[in-house]
Amino acid sequence: MNRISTFRAAMVALSLAAMALASPASAQSPTASPSPAPAASPAPAPAATPTPVPPPAETKSPADSPAASQTPTPPPAAPVQAADPFGEPFTLEPKKVVMLKGNANWDSAFDALIEAFKQLTAQLGKESVKPAGNPMIVYTSTDDTGFTFIAEIPVDQDVKNLGKSMSMGTSPDGKALKFVHRGSYDNMDNTYEAITNHLDDKKLEAKDTFIEEYITDPLKTAEDKLVINVYVPLK
Repeated sequence: MNRISTFRAAMVALSLAAMALASPASAQSPTASPSPAPAASPAPAPAATPTPVPPPAETKSPADSPAASQTPTPPPAAPVQAADPFGEPFTLEPKKVVMLKGNANWDSAFDALIEAFKQLTAQLGKESVKPAGNPMIVYTSTDDTGFTFIAEIPVDQDVKNLGKSMSMGTSPDGKALKFVHRGSYDNMDNTYEAITNHLDDKKLEAKDTFIEEYITDPLKTAEDKLVINVYVPLK
């Protein structure tokens, strides 16, 4: 039995009890009619008082909600970086450079290149000459144990007072293929292997020279963050 049915049954019982209490005085009266009085119809149970229902809240549009008005606009998506060129035809333009010749073994290759760049940069600082381009390494010969190289920094003017093994010159020029390496110098082997495979697939013949242009400053950039353009001059 639910709550409403129980409430109605209790109200009927209370009504019958009240009528029973009122009937004895008339039953004992000597003038009462001998015939039994007809039973009174029970009074109808009062209807349950309905629970007041609060009026519905005023409907508001989503724009009226404080949370909606305070929701920040998401930032635009970052642009997708274009793929680096790999084997892109490129024409090298000759540049005036201050250069330093050196040699190194493969175990200490990067340290040797960094030292060459440090010497050139220090010499330019002494002469108050600013670089006019990115530093470069030109590999002139290689073998299984090491290599010879020329470290070059482009300049707009001649540097008169040069240190040991330094000279003025011109960077390589002519037709070449451009490749891009990202990461540490130690991983350059993977890049050069991919370059060799590309030359073989395209049946291209390269000169015995490779040029590395350091787009990020090798003296200030973490080694694993280097960006290096590799140019392969073609015959």
